[in-house]
Amino acid sequence: MKSVTINGVNIQWLGHAGFLLEGEGKKIYIDPYRLQAEPEFDDLADILLITHEHFDHCSPGDIRKVRRSDSTTLVPESCPLEFRGDARRVAEGDVLADGLEIKGVRIEVVPAYNLDKPYHPRGLGVGYIVELEGLRIYHAGDCDFFPEMGKIKADVALLPIGGTYTMDEEEAARAAVAISPKVVIPMHYGNAGGIDADPEKFKTLVHGKNPGIDVIILDP
Repeated sequence: MKSVTINGVNIQWLGHAGFLLEGEGKKIYIDPYRLQAEPEFDDLADILLITHEHFDHCSPGDIRKVRRSDSTTLVPESCPLEFRGDARRVAEGDVLADGLEIKGVRIEVVPAYNLDKPYHPRGLGVGYIVELEGLRIYHAGDCDFFPEMGKIKADVALLPIGGTYTMDEEEAARAAVAISPKVVIPMHYGNAGGIDADPEKFKTLVHGKNPGIDVIILDP
């Protein structure tokens, strides 16, 4: 299964940490990377969200594939790249713009950082909460299970499980229980990023701690 539809919102895993969210007539791309094909014009981004500057999240070639001339791109302040068109620098804590909405979509910018690893210090990157059709979808970015995560309110959580640079399966399961979403989808593993992880192990760990959370494993 490459995508799942929840409350009228289609969530497609593009591989690694990349996702396409579709709802309310909007297409929102998050961290596209190593896309297998260029999308048709009707599938290009209304909004493009970049979590941080690392090449497997901020990929200029993939960004060009999905951008339109009128796409709005959100990028952390630490990212050195310049973007054409409507590009906005963001930092954790932002609730963006024009009546708390961008193109009719509410987006919140939240922390994303490592606790005991050097790869993602606080301030380098962010996570996002996107609200579509009343559904709150949390993309964690590259992070460990940090204290503020327990305050995040989300119906769907997209969590990294790959270890090394992010949470592994066990830590991500603890994060899932702390957030307590209706649905959690593992990411940041597999062929696109060359990171081995076991999503079935993650699913078992989550259900062992909270069987009420639905773990959906997607194929990129």
